[in-house]
Amino acid sequence: MDQSFLLMLSNLLHLHNHLDPTTTSLLSDTSTATTTATTSPTSPTSLLSSTSAAPLLFFTIASVLSYVASSRPSSSSSTSAAAAAAAPNPATTSSTSDYSVSAFRALSTEHIWAMEAPLRDAQWRSLYGLSYPVFTTVVDKLKPYIALSNLSLPSDYAVAMVLSRLSHGFSAKTLSSRYSLEPYLISKITNMVTRLLATKLYPEFIKIPVSRRRLHETTQAFEELTSLPNMCGAIDGSPVKIRNNSASSYRCRYGFQSVLLQVVADHKKIFWDVCVKAPGGTDDATHLRDSLLYNRLTSGDIVWDKVINVRNHHVRPYIVGDWCYPLLSFLLTPFSPSGSGTSGQNLFDAALMKGRSVVVEAIGLLKGRWRILQDLNVGMNHAPQTIVACCVLHNLCQIAREPEPDLWKEPEESGPPPRVLESEKSDYFFSDNLRQTLADDLHQRLSSR
Repeated sequence: MDQSFLLMLSNLLHLHNHLDPTTTSLLSDTSTATTTATTSPTSPTSLLSSTSAAPLLFFTIASVLSYVASSRPSSSSSTSAAAAAAAPNPATTSSTSDYSVSAFRALSTEHIWAMEAPLRDAQWRSLYGLSYPVFTTVVDKLKPYIALSNLSLPSDYAVAMVLSRLSHGFSAKTLSSRYSLEPYLISKITNMVTRLLATKLYPEFIKIPVSRRRLHETTQAFEELTSLPNMCGAIDGSPVKIRNNSASSYRCRYGFQSVLLQVVADHKKIFWDVCVKAPGGTDDATHLRDSLLYNRLTSGDIVWDKVINVRNHHVRPYIVGDWCYPLLSFLLTPFSPSGSGTSGQNLFDAALMKGRSVVVEAIGLLKGRWRILQDLNVGMNHAPQTIVACCVLHNLCQIAREPEPDLWKEPEESGPPPRVLESEKSDYFFSDNLRQTLADDLHQRLSSR
């Protein structure tokens, strides 16, 4: 019997002695008990034959308590069983204790605000790729959509798990051992969160700079960087390595299987257009021509309300790219990749490539911060949305001015300039003339200083 039953029985015996003092005390000390045993032995029969109702009441209640005590497990054994059930398996302690819902909840709710902000955010970045305030922003924006999925896990825990995968490049199998979830469930949650990032948050955080204020800020910043007027962005492509696809069209110029990412970035290295529509073997010019951005720019769907006059030429906002892209009125490229042009042309090329450097650094930050893009380990059907989701997260980090990680370095690009399509010929001649005008103007301005 456990301690609580013994205590109740002791109290009953005291009550019995109080109600029936004529009966020999059952709680007397050892010496008294010995004397009583030799002179007036107390037995159940003698107690029951007492004139008081107390003995009968005592044995009735004691019998009930005895039955209850015998029918339940002792507290010590139940405590031991509970401790055994709660105790983690030594073989899995190190791999699961730090990643359980309870551990995450303890870190995010009990301890997070007691930590100094720099220490807190540094710890959060090491785990999930971004600071705690940015993390909560992502969770708050995704929570309403995740709630509709009836996911059994808490929204913030699910987002944290996916961010850890994107940040560190973990496979679903690796995360399943850490989070004690099946790999298929890890993949399902990853697909859900990346799809929401790529669809619900894309329009909010990846926007073409069409507003007057933003366009002026962007062109002004690029002019300070390059001395070229009305530049509003830089375009580049980057192969994202994938697995389990042996088709030759996916083999990029660097020799590995990939899909092609195309981005346009502003002076803050924030993407304002993202496209993932082609296998890695596709050249940059073809990818651009197949993109929605190209269709919108050539059709006049995008209207930039900022036109300047340079040597009697109307110059609308334009983006810049390397020699792998076609020369268009909205996309200017270098005269020569080898520096074989005139002094004015070489000066223009150097300025243009300085502007293009922002998109190169932006891609380096993207792959440095979200390392899953260094070796994408998701199914082909989910590869584009995973890449776009990382671009959305990249913009969130840049807007919040998160510390920039080490840049992911890619080999230098090489290749011939693209051919001019029949439909682009008239635009090509206009753009070539515009480019020469900007080069002459730049050369004159810098020479007169």
